[in-house]
Amino acid sequence: MIRTALPAEAETIAELHFRARSTYYPDGVPQDGLDWLAAWRASIERADAHVLCAVDRGRIAGVASFRVPDDAAPAGTVKLFQFHVDPAHWRLGIGTALHRACVEQWRADRRRTAVLEVHADNARAQDFYARRGWVPDPEHPPAEGDHHLYLRYTLAGE
Repeated sequence: MIRTALPAEAETIAELHFRARSTYYPDGVPQDGLDWLAAWRASIERADAHVLCAVDRGRIAGVASFRVPDDAAPAGTVKLFQFHVDPAHWRLGIGTALHRACVEQWRADRRRTAVLEVHADNARAQDFYARRGWVPDPEHPPAEGDHHLYLRYTLAGE
């Protein structure tokens, strides 16, 4: 089941986020100083954001957070800020269902393009996105020293 996240679930979501991120940092998740629990609470409570949860057997198994970006993105663009499936639930179709729900919401919101940043060391996520039609964003080519790749998904004409 895919549904909107509740504010009371921010801690569970932050823990899932940490477990998922831990899989692509060989030396451990860097201490970036960000309070991820507060960040997830803020995302869930933002009026202009969507935070969707994939629930499997009563437990949150995946999460996606998206909204219109704050930067000067073209009209009709949505940014996927976070997309995580709990590693214990990989290869069960949860990511696919969660991605499908995002795309359905983007279409309902009349978005034409989605963008995201994926960590350069996260080959698993890059493969996941590529299989769903995400391509390198021509407006944001990789910069030397940047640890993220910028991807784009076109919804127009589908």
